[in-house]
Amino acid sequence: MKALLLPLLLTILCCTCVRAQKTFPKPVNDIVSERTSLQRPALAKAPLREADLLWQKRVWRVIDVNEKINHSFSNPERPFISILLEAADKEEIQLYSTLDDEFSTPLTAEQRLGISGGQDTVQVTDDGIDFDYVITPRVFDPASVSRYRVQEVWYIDKNSSRMQVRILGIAPIVDEVDEMGNFIFEEPLFWVYYPAARQMLARERAWVSDNETAASSWEDVFEMRYFDSFVTKEGNVHDRRIKDYVVDRRSQLLEGRRAEQERLAKESDLWSH
Repeated sequence: MKALLLPLLLTILCCTCVRAQKTFPKPVNDIVSERTSLQRPALAKAPLREADLLWQKRVWRVIDVNEKINHSFSNPERPFISILLEAADKEEIQLYSTLDDEFSTPLTAEQRLGISGGQDTVQVTDDGIDFDYVITPRVFDPASVSRYRVQEVWYIDKNSSRMQVRILGIAPIVDEVDEMGNFIFEEPLFWVYYPAARQMLARERAWVSDNETAASSWEDVFEMRYFDSFVTKEGNVHDRRIKDYVVDRRSQLLEGRRAEQERLAKESDLWSH
């Protein structure tokens, strides 16, 4: 009898172990296992020689995230500013000072911490009697970034006989306000050297279409110009911005549009006979 019960007990024990070790499939928050469209590296830019530059102009423009076409920059789930800051924390990109537009001065650790507004001294206590002070960094609010400054160079390449553009840098802008919430001035936080950030941006998804199958990366957004913007400055001998010689806001937008149309007409003007 014992000889018959032993195999039966072993069988029950094995079944119990198998039931306990049963694994379930890992959930996939999609209908496909992966999106290969975001695994493509950014294509290298074609080599450009100084001798091939027939004409060029440096341009500064501003992207307003409140415009409908630019809402992807302020996506609540993953705003563009958070992507830049996380990449900087992982040392995938370098942040540069906005004291100049030449990407010559990397931010120090203290300046990087200052982006969130510095530090707070918080009082902590365990028993209500003894207390201590702890220094904690302030939490940066991505919603505080309402605009992005873009620095780019427009040029005519003799090899292709076409007007082309290459982005050099991107700078998030925040508004400084007083205690009453009144606007004082705008301040760029830092510069990101765009050519060095393209590979990172190619891995980050951007919401630019109502078709979720057509996944686009942030590198696509900038290379395909999936944004609207207005010109605030063109290279000039006095190094002036448009607002330095045009006071009215509406007139500034019209002046920027005029400068852009004039620049785009340069291509046809150079090749006309």
